[in-house]
Amino acid sequence: MTLSGYIAVVVVILMIIALLKELMRPGLVLFTAVVIFMVADIISSEEALSGFSNKGMITVGILFLVSEGFKQTGALSKLATILLPKKRAPIPRLILRLTIPIAGVSAFLNNTPMVIIFAPMIKKWAEKLSLPSQKFLIPLSYATIFGGTCTLIGTSTNLVVHGMMLDRGIDGLGFFELAKVGIFITIMGFIYLNLFSNRLLPGEVIPRHSFPNDVREYYFDIVLTEDSHLIGKEIEKRRLPGLSEFVVKTVIRDEKHIRISNTPFEIMAGDEIMLAGKSEDVGFLMQQGGITLKCMENADARFMNQNLKLIEVVLAPRFPGIQKTLGEFDFMGHYSAIVMAVHRNGERITTNLNSVELKSGDNLMLLTTDDFNRYWGESRVFYMSSEIGDMDSSKDRRRRWIAVIITLLMVVGATLGDQLPTYGNVELDMFFFAAIAMVLMASMKIFTPKKYTKPINWDVLITVASAFGISRALQNSGVADIIAHSTINLAKNLGPIGVLAAIYIITNIFTEIITNNAAAALSFPIALSAATQLGVDPRPFFIAIAIAASSSFSTPIGYQTNLIVQSIGNYKFGDYWKIGLPLNLLAFIISMIMIPLFWSF
Repeated sequence: MTLSGYIAVVVVILMIIALLKELMRPGLVLFTAVVIFMVADIISSEEALSGFSNKGMITVGILFLVSEGFKQTGALSKLATILLPKKRAPIPRLILRLTIPIAGVSAFLNNTPMVIIFAPMIKKWAEKLSLPSQKFLIPLSYATIFGGTCTLIGTSTNLVVHGMMLDRGIDGLGFFELAKVGIFITIMGFIYLNLFSNRLLPGEVIPRHSFPNDVREYYFDIVLTEDSHLIGKEIEKRRLPGLSEFVVKTVIRDEKHIRISNTPFEIMAGDEIMLAGKSEDVGFLMQQGGITLKCMENADARFMNQNLKLIEVVLAPRFPGIQKTLGEFDFMGHYSAIVMAVHRNGERITTNLNSVELKSGDNLMLLTTDDFNRYWGESRVFYMSSEIGDMDSSKDRRRRWIAVIITLLMVVGATLGDQLPTYGNVELDMFFFAAIAMVLMASMKIFTPKKYTKPINWDVLITVASAFGISRALQNSGVADIIAHSTINLAKNLGPIGVLAAIYIITNIFTEIITNNAAAALSFPIALSAATQLGVDPRPFFIAIAIAASSSFSTPIGYQTNLIVQSIGNYKFGDYWKIGLPLNLLAFIISMIMIPLFWSF
């Protein structure tokens, strides 16, 4: 291996470590790697910048705006209210009823807004029907992934692979080309979820006609006031007098934690009590005399006299308080809100909140004013707000139908572009029709034209653009050739199919530990080099990369929608691999069967 090869290997390893440790946002990590490759003379300035002018990258940015227009009309919220059943039914049947249409829509819209809107609505709907929401939120994320494997625009990764193919002078992907594999993964995925999600996902396994026990979700610390009527009363069967909605978990007396059982326990002055209850019951708790929520001890009277409401938010990577403690970050000063509870990886954090260091993906319950949504509802600081899930679904019907029609015309145009008469040097491709759709939505104010930069996830765009430079660096340095040669030697007895399987597995492992776009960037030059050394058509390998990079089911960090539902559903890391690993294996088997059938080597 040459010196440039060793440099490339070291840079890629450091890049993966930085992504795993979340030292910087993925876009900045990948761009830093590109700059190092350029300084080391592994890629030219033109190659470093090639991704920023790539048609696939620009198409991703345009589709953010198309999705935003669709979202702002309330069309997705309207769809959610139609899909959510009004009556209980067996959980497997409810999962299919929700996820099949969601997968269909996510094939044509960005997955993230789909989950942002549907997740809080599904959570509240499940609680209303006394069903555990954890049975539905991971399937929601998986459904959007299923849909994304079926079309060119289903996920940004497909457009990344498409753009890299064009960059190498290879015909790009057709609009529904990936559906030849994706539709089979989707069908088998739904069957798998129907059979096993009720058993493998957390939450009580509910037989057909039974009702689950109450689902307790939040812990609250309360302090007794000096004149509290509870002093001298007894906690019976872990319930406080007059507060039967809450379960007493712990009493803190003289700095000692006393765990409460069903045995009667007398309350004394100065006791701090930890209660467990549903988020919607905290309003009732706040109205009770004789007790004070510890997190609200320092709230001023002016704030408390306003019209307050509870809102659940998920912290996005752009949140300015990341890696700061709640004591260091003035949440009240920034957002006029009090943090009442923090959920992280299934852990409920309610005690000693000021020492909690905030992280991307944390689920916070806020006590705030009516103005919160007006100022922050559309912000990129938060992934979602429960109020966004309840946004008005009766907005202007005319705008809603215009958005639907424009989106459908975009899809039809991109699908049939090859059959349409051309003119001049214009290509009637996905970029062409997406650009027209975006301009039409802006001119008709389907989304807010003066704030058109706000819905765009710039980190994703920089990640996508930088991926092209990294891919070139791996090829120019010879690292891709060496890895491809090693892969061929390992799988030579199985021929191209063995190499196809190896490339799929490599990509799938990458996508579970780093971003899917970065996974595609690392695997693409390896696949291209392997195809060249074998003397076969590289297209089957590129299809495998697109499918494998999207099939992120086993970890919450590999795919953004998995991270969003992790916080909302209080999932633990292990909940993903428990249900996701068999799904990864299922997608692999289907891909290995279907890809050689439709794309010959």
